[in-house]
Amino acid sequence: MNIDFIRKRISELRLKKGVSEYRMSTDIGRSKNYIQGISSGRSMPSMSEFIYMCGYLGISPRDFFDDGLENPALLQESINELKTFNDKDLTLILDIIRRFKEI
Repeated sequence: MNIDFIRKRISELRLKKGVSEYRMSTDIGRSKNYIQGISSGRSMPSMSEFIYMCGYLGISPRDFFDDGLENPALLQESINELKTFNDKDLTLILDIIRRFKEI
């Protein structure tokens, strides 16, 4: 894992969320150019800032590093919603997913 991956991944996930560098910077309580500095490679977030950014982006740190996930925030939101279902409903949803995969 290298620094380029981290800065590109932050940019990718930020764009999927639909927020500007400026807005993300101010939303997480940093200076208006903070995310731009990361995107350009001039700086890197600390570990605590990285974890906070993951929360802001709606993903886990694990999902951040899984670049095979097309939209990790949407997947995480779906998982959170599924946690509220009972076993019978989860079984029905799983059946629907399996049917879609057959198509």
